[in-house]
Amino acid sequence: MKKAQDIKTSEGSVVLKKVSQKSINKESSAKKRIKKVAIYVGILLATFIVGLIFAAKKMLLPANIDYSNLIDKSDTAFMIISSVLVMLMTPALALFYGGMVRKKNVLGTIMQSFIALGIVSVIWFLYGYSLAFSSDIGNIIGNLDFVMMKNITNAPIEGSAIPHSLFFVFQMMFACLTPALITGAFAERFKFKSYILFLILWVTFIYCPLAHWVWGGGWISKIGGIDFAGGLVVHIASGAAALACCIMLGSRKGYKIENMPPHNLTLTFIGLMFLWVGWFGFNSGSALSVGTLAVTAFINTQLGAASGLLAWIGVEYLHRGKATVLGGMSGTLAGLVGITPACGFVTPVSSIVIGIITGMICYIITTFKGLFKYDDSLDVIGIHGTGGVVGSILTGIFATILINPNGAQGLLYGSLKLFNAQIISTIASVVFAFLGTLLILYVLDKFIGLRVTPEEEMQGLDISQHGENAYRLQI
Repeated sequence: MKKAQDIKTSEGSVVLKKVSQKSINKESSAKKRIKKVAIYVGILLATFIVGLIFAAKKMLLPANIDYSNLIDKSDTAFMIISSVLVMLMTPALALFYGGMVRKKNVLGTIMQSFIALGIVSVIWFLYGYSLAFSSDIGNIIGNLDFVMMKNITNAPIEGSAIPHSLFFVFQMMFACLTPALITGAFAERFKFKSYILFLILWVTFIYCPLAHWVWGGGWISKIGGIDFAGGLVVHIASGAAALACCIMLGSRKGYKIENMPPHNLTLTFIGLMFLWVGWFGFNSGSALSVGTLAVTAFINTQLGAASGLLAWIGVEYLHRGKATVLGGMSGTLAGLVGITPACGFVTPVSSIVIGIITGMICYIITTFKGLFKYDDSLDVIGIHGTGGVVGSILTGIFATILINPNGAQGLLYGSLKLFNAQIISTIASVVFAFLGTLLILYVLDKFIGLRVTPEEEMQGLDISQHGENAYRLQI
Protein backbone atom coordinates (compact mmCIF):
# COMPACT_ATOMS: atom_id res chain seq x y z
CA MET A 1 0.00 0.00 0.00
CA LYS A 2 2.78 2.35 0.93
CA LYS A 3 4.56 1.52 -2.30
CA ALA A 4 1.45 2.37 -4.32
CA GLN A 5 1.21 5.73 -2.53
CA ASP A 6 4.88 6.44 -3.26
CA ILE A 7 4.27 5.71 -6.95
CA LYS A 8 1.24 8.04 -6.99
CA THR A 9 3.27 10.75 -5.25
CA SER A 10 6.08 10.31 -7.77
CA GLU A 11 3.67 10.47 -10.70
CA GLY A 12 2.03 13.57 -9.26
CA SER A 13 5.43 15.19 -8.87
CA VAL A 14 6.24 14.48 -12.53
CA VAL A 15 2.90 15.97 -13.64
CA LEU A 16 3.50 19.08 -11.53
CA LYS A 17 6.97 19.45 -13.00
CA LYS A 18 5.56 19.20 -16.56
CA VAL A 19 2.86 21.76 -15.79
CA SER A 20 5.45 24.02 -14.20
CA GLN A 21 7.77 23.65 -17.19
CA LYS A 22 4.93 24.45 -19.60
CA SER A 23 4.11 27.57 -17.59
CA ILE A 24 7.76 28.65 -17.69
CA ASN A 25 7.92 28.00 -21.45
CA LYS A 26 4.73 29.97 -22.04
CA GLU A 27 6.03 32.85 -19.93
CA SER A 28 9.36 32.80 -21.78
CA SER A 29 7.57 32.68 -25.13
CA ALA A 30 5.34 35.59 -24.11
CA LYS A 31 8.39 37.67 -23.11
CA LYS A 32 10.04 36.93 -26.46
CA ARG A 33 6.89 37.98 -28.32
CA ILE A 34 6.67 41.22 -26.33
CA LYS A 35 10.33 41.91 -27.10
CA LYS A 36 9.73 41.37 -30.82
CA VAL A 37 6.70 43.68 -30.74
CA ALA A 38 8.78 46.35 -28.99
CA ILE A 39 11.53 46.08 -31.64
CA TYR A 40 8.93 46.29 -34.43
CA VAL A 41 7.30 49.37 -32.87
CA GLY A 42 10.77 50.93 -32.50
CA ILE A 43 11.47 50.43 -36.20
CA LEU A 44 8.11 52.01 -37.10
CA LEU A 45 8.81 54.99 -34.83
CA ALA A 46 12.29 55.42 -36.30
CA THR A 47 10.81 55.40 -39.81
CA PHE A 48 8.22 57.97 -38.72
CA ILE A 49 10.91 60.25 -37.25
CA VAL A 50 13.03 60.02 -40.40
CA GLY A 51 9.93 60.89 -42.42
CA LEU A 52 9.30 63.94 -40.24
CA ILE A 53 12.89 65.10 -40.77
CA PHE A 54 12.53 64.80 -44.54
CA ALA A 55 9.22 66.63 -44.42
CA ALA A 56 10.68 69.38 -42.26
CA LYS A 57 13.40 69.95 -44.85
CA LYS A 58 10.69 70.26 -47.52
CA MET A 59 12.13 67.34 -49.44
CA LEU A 60 8.75 65.74 -50.02
CA LEU A 61 6.07 66.60 -52.56
CA PRO A 62 5.53 70.40 -52.71
CA ALA A 63 1.84 71.13 -52.22
CA ASN A 64 1.79 74.82 -53.13
CA ILE A 65 2.82 74.66 -56.80
CA ASP A 66 0.12 74.48 -59.47
CA TYR A 67 1.10 72.34 -62.47
CA SER A 68 -2.45 71.97 -63.81
CA ASN A 69 -1.69 73.95 -66.97
CA LEU A 70 1.02 71.41 -67.87
CA ILE A 71 -0.99 68.29 -67.12
CA ASP A 72 -3.42 66.57 -69.50
CA LYS A 73 -6.49 65.65 -67.45
CA SER A 74 -7.65 62.84 -69.73
CA ASP A 75 -4.19 61.22 -69.70
CA THR A 76 -4.06 61.59 -65.93
CA ALA A 77 -7.48 59.99 -65.47
CA PHE A 78 -6.49 57.16 -67.80
CA MET A 79 -3.29 56.49 -65.86
CA ILE A 80 -5.07 56.55 -62.49
CA ILE A 81 -7.48 53.89 -63.78
CA SER A 82 -4.57 51.90 -65.24
CA SER A 83 -2.74 52.05 -61.90
CA VAL A 84 -5.81 50.74 -60.09
CA LEU A 85 -6.13 47.88 -62.61
CA VAL A 86 -2.48 46.89 -62.15
CA MET A 87 -2.86 47.07 -58.37
CA LEU A 88 -5.82 44.65 -58.58
CA MET A 89 -3.62 42.14 -60.39
CA THR A 90 -1.77 41.25 -57.17
CA PRO A 91 -4.88 40.15 -55.20
CA ALA A 92 -6.13 38.54 -58.43
CA LEU A 93 -2.91 36.54 -58.53
CA ALA A 94 -3.51 35.54 -54.91
CA LEU A 95 -6.88 34.04 -55.92
CA PHE A 96 -5.40 32.44 -59.04
CA TYR A 97 -2.61 30.75 -57.09
CA GLY A 98 -4.79 30.10 -54.03
CA GLY A 99 -7.21 27.94 -55.98
CA MET A 100 -4.43 25.76 -57.39
CA VAL A 101 -2.86 24.68 -54.09
CA ARG A 102 -4.26 22.18 -51.59
CA LYS A 103 -6.86 23.61 -49.22
CA LYS A 104 -4.48 23.47 -46.23
CA ASN A 105 -2.22 26.02 -47.99
CA VAL A 106 -4.67 28.45 -49.58
CA LEU A 107 -4.31 31.25 -46.99
CA GLY A 108 -0.54 30.87 -46.87
CA THR A 109 -0.45 31.24 -50.65
CA ILE A 110 -2.80 34.24 -50.63
CA MET A 111 -0.76 35.90 -47.88
CA GLN A 112 2.43 35.72 -49.95
CA SER A 113 0.84 37.93 -52.61
CA PHE A 114 -1.11 40.10 -50.17
CA ILE A 115 1.92 41.02 -48.06
CA ALA A 116 3.79 42.16 -51.19
CA LEU A 117 1.35 45.06 -51.55
CA GLY A 118 2.40 46.30 -48.12
CA ILE A 119 6.14 45.65 -48.10
CA VAL A 120 6.97 46.57 -51.69
CA SER A 121 4.88 49.76 -51.60
CA VAL A 122 6.93 51.03 -48.65
CA ILE A 123 10.23 49.94 -50.24
CA TRP A 124 9.22 51.73 -53.44
CA PHE A 125 8.59 54.92 -51.45
CA LEU A 126 11.75 54.68 -49.36
CA TYR A 127 14.32 53.93 -52.08
CA GLY A 128 13.07 51.45 -54.70
CA TYR A 129 11.76 53.98 -57.19
CA SER A 130 14.94 56.00 -56.86
CA LEU A 131 17.16 53.00 -57.61
CA ALA A 132 15.06 52.15 -60.66
CA PHE A 133 14.25 55.54 -62.19
CA SER A 134 16.56 58.29 -60.95
CA SER A 135 19.67 59.47 -62.79
CA ASP A 136 21.93 56.74 -64.09
CA ILE A 137 25.08 55.45 -62.33
CA GLY A 138 27.29 53.50 -64.72
CA ASN A 139 24.30 52.25 -66.75
CA ILE A 140 23.59 49.83 -63.90
CA ILE A 141 21.55 51.52 -61.17
CA GLY A 142 19.87 54.80 -60.31
CA ASN A 143 21.10 57.23 -57.66
CA LEU A 144 19.25 58.44 -54.54
CA ASP A 145 17.67 61.61 -55.96
CA PHE A 146 14.13 60.28 -55.45
CA VAL A 147 14.53 58.72 -51.98
CA MET A 148 11.27 59.08 -50.00
CA MET A 149 9.77 60.90 -53.01
CA LYS A 150 12.36 63.64 -52.77
CA ASN A 151 12.22 65.79 -55.95
CA ILE A 152 9.07 64.02 -57.15
CA THR A 153 6.44 66.66 -57.85
CA ASN A 154 3.18 66.92 -59.77
CA ALA A 155 5.08 68.34 -62.74
CA PRO A 156 4.78 66.16 -65.87
CA ILE A 157 7.48 63.60 -66.56
CA GLU A 158 9.58 64.06 -69.67
CA GLY A 159 7.80 62.99 -72.86
CA SER A 160 4.38 62.80 -71.20
CA ALA A 161 1.61 64.95 -69.77
CA ILE A 162 0.98 63.02 -66.56
CA PRO A 163 2.33 64.00 -63.12
CA HIS A 164 5.64 62.48 -62.09
CA SER A 165 3.95 61.38 -58.85
CA LEU A 166 1.40 59.39 -60.87
CA PHE A 167 4.13 57.62 -62.83
CA PHE A 168 5.67 56.75 -59.46
CA VAL A 169 2.38 55.11 -58.41
CA PHE A 170 1.94 53.24 -61.71
CA GLN A 171 5.41 51.73 -61.49
CA MET A 172 4.85 50.87 -57.82
CA MET A 173 2.07 48.49 -58.85
CA PHE A 174 4.42 46.67 -61.24
CA ALA A 175 6.96 46.31 -58.45
CA CYS A 176 4.33 44.83 -56.10
CA LEU A 177 3.15 42.24 -58.63
CA THR A 178 6.51 40.92 -59.85
CA PRO A 179 7.82 39.18 -56.69
CA ALA A 180 4.32 37.84 -56.01
CA LEU A 181 4.55 35.95 -59.31
CA ILE A 182 7.55 34.00 -58.00
CA THR A 183 5.57 32.55 -55.09
CA GLY A 184 3.81 30.02 -57.33
CA ALA A 185 7.10 28.17 -57.81
CA PHE A 186 7.67 27.48 -54.11
CA ALA A 187 4.02 27.21 -53.04
CA GLU A 188 3.29 25.07 -49.97
CA ARG A 189 6.81 24.97 -48.50
CA PHE A 190 8.42 28.42 -47.85
CA LYS A 191 8.70 29.76 -44.28
CA PHE A 192 6.79 33.02 -43.99
CA LYS A 193 9.49 34.95 -42.08
CA SER A 194 12.08 33.82 -44.63
CA TYR A 195 9.76 34.91 -47.43
CA ILE A 196 9.48 38.40 -45.91
CA LEU A 197 13.26 38.84 -46.01
CA PHE A 198 13.44 37.30 -49.48
CA LEU A 199 10.83 39.79 -50.69
CA ILE A 200 12.79 42.78 -49.38
CA LEU A 201 16.13 41.59 -50.76
CA TRP A 202 14.76 40.49 -54.13
CA VAL A 203 12.99 43.76 -54.87
CA THR A 204 16.06 45.73 -53.78
CA PHE A 205 18.80 43.79 -55.55
CA ILE A 206 17.03 42.19 -58.52
CA TYR A 207 13.90 44.07 -59.53
CA CYS A 208 15.16 47.64 -59.09
CA PRO A 209 18.41 47.20 -61.08
CA LEU A 210 16.64 45.30 -63.86
CA ALA A 211 13.91 47.95 -64.09
CA HIS A 212 16.65 50.55 -64.38
CA TRP A 213 18.44 48.61 -67.13
CA VAL A 214 15.30 48.46 -69.25
CA TRP A 215 13.12 51.47 -68.36
CA GLY A 216 15.34 53.79 -66.32
CA GLY A 217 18.03 54.59 -68.88
CA GLY A 218 20.33 51.67 -68.12
CA TRP A 219 22.46 49.60 -70.47
CA ILE A 220 19.69 47.46 -72.02
CA SER A 221 17.82 50.53 -73.23
CA LYS A 222 21.07 51.94 -74.59
CA ILE A 223 21.87 48.88 -76.72
CA GLY A 224 18.37 49.08 -78.19
CA GLY A 225 16.54 46.42 -76.18
CA ILE A 226 12.80 47.12 -75.83
CA ASP A 227 10.12 45.93 -73.44
CA PHE A 228 6.79 47.71 -73.67
CA ALA A 229 5.14 46.47 -70.48
CA GLY A 230 7.31 43.97 -68.60
CA GLY A 231 8.43 40.94 -70.57
CA LEU A 232 12.00 41.35 -69.33
CA VAL A 233 11.45 43.19 -66.06
CA VAL A 234 8.41 41.27 -64.78
CA HIS A 235 8.00 37.87 -66.42
CA ILE A 236 11.53 36.80 -67.30
CA ALA A 237 12.79 38.09 -63.95
CA SER A 238 10.12 36.21 -61.99
CA GLY A 239 10.52 33.06 -64.11
CA ALA A 240 14.31 32.94 -63.71
CA ALA A 241 13.96 33.62 -59.98
CA ALA A 242 11.39 30.83 -59.77
CA LEU A 243 13.90 28.35 -61.20
CA ALA A 244 16.44 29.37 -58.55
CA CYS A 245 13.79 28.90 -55.84
CA CYS A 246 12.90 25.42 -57.09
CA ILE A 247 16.55 24.40 -57.00
CA MET A 248 17.24 25.82 -53.53
CA LEU A 249 14.04 24.68 -51.80
CA GLY A 250 13.67 21.28 -53.42
CA SER A 251 10.41 19.47 -54.09
CA ARG A 252 7.31 19.37 -51.93
CA LYS A 253 6.98 16.44 -49.55
CA GLY A 254 5.29 13.65 -51.50
CA TYR A 255 5.90 15.23 -54.92
CA LYS A 256 5.38 12.64 -57.70
CA ILE A 257 4.15 10.18 -55.05
CA GLU A 258 0.98 11.81 -53.73
CA ASN A 259 -1.76 13.30 -55.88
CA MET A 260 -1.76 17.11 -55.41
CA PRO A 261 -4.68 18.46 -57.47
CA PRO A 262 -5.93 22.07 -57.27
CA HIS A 263 -8.47 22.33 -54.46
CA ASN A 264 -10.73 24.99 -56.05
CA LEU A 265 -10.49 25.75 -59.78
CA THR A 266 -13.47 28.09 -59.50
CA LEU A 267 -11.34 30.36 -57.30
CA THR A 268 -8.53 30.09 -59.85
CA PHE A 269 -10.91 31.08 -62.66
CA ILE A 270 -12.06 34.18 -60.77
CA GLY A 271 -8.43 35.14 -60.22
CA LEU A 272 -7.57 34.57 -63.88
CA MET A 273 -10.43 36.76 -65.13
CA PHE A 274 -9.40 39.61 -62.81
CA LEU A 275 -5.83 39.18 -64.05
CA TRP A 276 -7.03 39.40 -67.65
CA VAL A 277 -8.96 42.61 -66.94
CA GLY A 278 -6.05 44.08 -64.98
CA TRP A 279 -3.69 43.28 -67.84
CA PHE A 280 -5.32 45.99 -69.94
CA GLY A 281 -4.08 48.53 -67.40
CA PHE A 282 -0.74 46.76 -67.34
CA ASN A 283 -0.24 46.94 -71.12
CA SER A 284 -2.35 49.86 -72.35
CA GLY A 285 -1.28 51.97 -69.38
CA SER A 286 2.35 51.55 -70.43
CA ALA A 287 1.59 53.94 -73.31
CA LEU A 288 1.33 56.61 -70.53
CA SER A 289 -1.40 58.50 -72.42
CA VAL A 290 -4.76 58.12 -74.09
CA GLY A 291 -4.22 57.61 -77.81
CA THR A 292 -3.80 55.20 -80.67
CA LEU A 293 -0.83 53.44 -79.05
CA ALA A 294 -2.88 52.60 -75.95
CA VAL A 295 -5.69 51.33 -78.17
CA THR A 296 -3.26 49.16 -80.16
CA ALA A 297 -1.81 47.73 -76.94
CA PHE A 298 -5.35 46.99 -75.75
CA ILE A 299 -6.27 45.15 -78.96
CA ASN A 300 -3.00 43.22 -79.02
CA THR A 301 -3.46 42.20 -75.38
CA GLN A 302 -6.88 40.75 -76.07
CA LEU A 303 -5.78 38.95 -79.22
CA GLY A 304 -2.63 37.58 -77.60
CA ALA A 305 -4.63 36.18 -74.67
CA ALA A 306 -7.34 34.74 -76.92
CA SER A 307 -4.91 33.05 -79.30
CA GLY A 308 -2.88 31.67 -76.38
CA LEU A 309 -6.08 30.19 -74.94
CA LEU A 310 -7.03 28.54 -78.24
CA ALA A 311 -3.50 27.28 -78.95
CA TRP A 312 -3.16 25.61 -75.52
CA ILE A 313 -6.59 23.99 -75.63
CA GLY A 314 -6.04 22.80 -79.20
CA VAL A 315 -2.71 21.16 -78.41
CA GLU A 316 -4.06 19.76 -75.15
CA TYR A 317 -7.04 18.18 -76.93
CA LEU A 318 -4.82 16.59 -79.57
CA HIS A 319 -2.37 15.36 -76.91
CA ARG A 320 -4.72 14.24 -74.13
CA GLY A 321 -8.08 13.89 -75.87
CA LYS A 322 -9.71 16.48 -73.56
CA ALA A 323 -9.69 20.28 -73.30
CA THR A 324 -9.54 21.30 -69.62
CA VAL A 325 -10.52 24.53 -67.88
CA LEU A 326 -7.14 24.65 -66.13
CA GLY A 327 -5.46 24.24 -69.52
CA GLY A 328 -7.53 27.07 -70.98
CA MET A 329 -6.61 29.35 -68.08
CA SER A 330 -2.93 28.44 -68.44
CA GLY A 331 -3.05 29.16 -72.18
CA THR A 332 -4.71 32.52 -71.61
CA LEU A 333 -2.03 33.47 -69.10
CA ALA A 334 0.73 32.29 -71.47
CA GLY A 335 -0.72 34.44 -74.26
CA LEU A 336 -0.89 37.47 -71.97
CA VAL A 337 2.72 36.97 -70.89
CA GLY A 338 3.95 36.49 -74.45
CA ILE A 339 2.30 39.64 -75.81
CA THR A 340 3.35 41.87 -72.90
CA PRO A 341 6.79 42.98 -74.19
CA ALA A 342 5.45 43.34 -77.76
CA CYS A 343 1.96 44.83 -77.34
CA GLY A 344 3.02 48.40 -78.12
CA PHE A 345 5.32 47.51 -81.02
CA VAL A 346 3.52 44.94 -83.22
CA THR A 347 0.46 44.67 -85.44
CA PRO A 348 -2.69 42.80 -84.38
CA VAL A 349 -1.88 39.98 -86.81
CA SER A 350 1.54 39.60 -85.21
CA SER A 351 -0.06 39.52 -81.75
CA ILE A 352 -2.12 36.48 -82.77
CA VAL A 353 1.00 34.72 -84.03
CA ILE A 354 2.83 35.56 -80.79
CA GLY A 355 -0.07 34.25 -78.70
CA ILE A 356 -0.23 30.98 -80.64
CA ILE A 357 3.52 30.33 -80.50
CA THR A 358 3.74 31.22 -76.81
CA GLY A 359 0.73 29.08 -75.89
CA MET A 360 2.11 26.03 -77.69
CA ILE A 361 5.65 26.33 -76.31
CA CYS A 362 4.43 26.93 -72.75
CA TYR A 363 2.19 23.84 -73.01
CA ILE A 364 5.15 21.71 -74.03
CA ILE A 365 7.38 23.02 -71.22
CA THR A 366 4.76 22.59 -68.48
CA THR A 367 3.64 19.17 -69.73
CA PHE A 368 7.12 17.72 -69.75
CA LYS A 369 8.57 19.62 -66.77
CA GLY A 370 8.96 16.30 -64.97
CA LEU A 371 11.94 15.60 -67.21
CA PHE A 372 13.78 18.55 -65.65
CA LYS A 373 13.37 17.20 -62.09
CA TYR A 374 12.27 20.43 -60.42
CA ASP A 375 9.02 21.07 -58.56
CA ASP A 376 7.59 24.25 -60.06
CA SER A 377 4.35 23.98 -58.07
CA LEU A 378 2.18 26.35 -60.13
CA ASP A 379 4.20 26.56 -63.38
CA VAL A 380 5.85 29.94 -62.95
CA ILE A 381 8.86 28.79 -64.98
CA GLY A 382 6.74 27.11 -67.62
CA ILE A 383 4.41 30.09 -68.18
CA HIS A 384 5.96 33.34 -66.94
CA GLY A 385 9.60 32.47 -67.54
CA THR A 386 9.10 30.63 -70.82
CA GLY A 387 6.40 33.01 -72.05
CA GLY A 388 8.53 36.04 -71.21
CA VAL A 389 11.53 34.65 -73.12
CA VAL A 390 9.42 33.71 -76.17
CA GLY A 391 7.63 37.08 -76.17
CA SER A 392 10.85 39.06 -75.84
CA ILE A 393 12.53 37.23 -78.74
CA LEU A 394 9.42 37.46 -80.93
CA THR A 395 9.32 41.21 -80.27
CA GLY A 396 12.69 41.34 -82.02
CA ILE A 397 11.08 39.64 -85.02
CA PHE A 398 7.66 41.33 -85.31
CA ALA A 399 8.21 44.90 -84.01
CA THR A 400 7.66 47.72 -86.49
CA ILE A 401 7.86 51.51 -86.39
CA LEU A 402 4.58 51.56 -88.32
CA ILE A 403 2.91 50.84 -84.99
CA ASN A 404 5.27 52.75 -82.72
CA PRO A 405 7.69 55.31 -84.20
CA ASN A 406 9.65 55.21 -80.93
CA GLY A 407 10.19 51.46 -81.30
CA ALA A 408 12.36 49.72 -83.89
CA GLN A 409 12.17 47.49 -86.94
CA GLY A 410 12.27 43.78 -86.22
CA LEU A 411 13.76 40.93 -88.20
CA LEU A 412 10.58 40.54 -90.26
CA TYR A 413 11.00 44.12 -91.46
CA GLY A 414 14.58 43.70 -92.57
CA SER A 415 16.60 44.74 -89.51
CA LEU A 416 18.85 42.46 -87.46
CA LYS A 417 19.79 45.11 -84.87
CA LEU A 418 16.68 44.81 -82.70
CA PHE A 419 16.66 41.03 -82.85
CA ASN A 420 20.28 40.90 -81.61
CA ALA A 421 19.48 43.39 -78.85
CA GLN A 422 16.51 41.30 -77.72
CA ILE A 423 18.60 38.13 -77.59
CA ILE A 424 21.29 39.85 -75.49
CA SER A 425 18.70 41.50 -73.23
CA THR A 426 16.82 38.25 -72.69
CA ILE A 427 19.92 36.22 -71.83
CA ALA A 428 21.23 38.94 -69.52
CA SER A 429 17.90 39.22 -67.68
CA VAL A 430 17.66 35.45 -67.19
CA VAL A 431 21.24 35.11 -65.94
CA PHE A 432 21.08 38.13 -63.64
CA ALA A 433 17.74 37.21 -62.04
CA PHE A 434 18.69 33.53 -61.70
CA LEU A 435 22.14 34.00 -60.19
CA GLY A 436 21.09 36.94 -58.03
CA THR A 437 18.17 34.98 -56.62
CA LEU A 438 20.39 31.96 -55.95
CA LEU A 439 22.74 34.17 -53.93
CA ILE A 440 19.91 35.71 -51.91
CA LEU A 441 18.43 32.30 -51.14
CA TYR A 442 21.82 30.84 -50.23
CA VAL A 443 22.44 33.59 -47.66
CA LEU A 444 18.95 33.27 -46.18
CA ASP A 445 19.26 29.49 -45.99
CA LYS A 446 22.53 29.77 -44.07
CA PHE A 447 21.13 32.20 -41.51
CA ILE A 448 17.45 31.36 -40.96
CA GLY A 449 16.53 28.53 -43.33
CA LEU A 450 14.06 28.56 -46.19
CA ARG A 451 11.65 25.68 -45.74
CA VAL A 452 9.09 24.92 -43.10
CA THR A 453 9.70 21.71 -41.16
CA PRO A 454 8.31 18.42 -42.53
CA GLU A 455 5.71 18.46 -39.74
CA GLU A 456 4.64 22.02 -40.62
CA GLU A 457 4.46 21.13 -44.31
CA MET A 458 2.23 18.15 -43.53
CA GLN A 459 0.05 20.36 -41.34
CA GLY A 460 -0.17 23.04 -44.04
CA LEU A 461 0.97 26.66 -44.17
CA ASP A 462 -2.42 28.03 -43.12
CA ILE A 463 -2.14 26.57 -39.61
CA SER A 464 1.64 26.33 -39.19
CA GLN A 465 2.48 29.83 -40.46
CA HIS A 466 -0.68 31.85 -39.85
CA GLY A 467 -2.77 29.94 -37.30
CA GLU A 468 -6.02 29.97 -39.26
CA ASN A 469 -8.13 27.93 -41.67
CA ALA A 470 -9.52 29.03 -45.03
CA TYR A 471 -12.64 26.89 -44.70
CA ARG A 472 -14.87 25.87 -41.84
CA LEU A 473 -16.68 23.36 -44.03
CA GLN A 474 -14.85 20.51 -45.70
CA ILE A 475 -14.31 21.05 -49.44
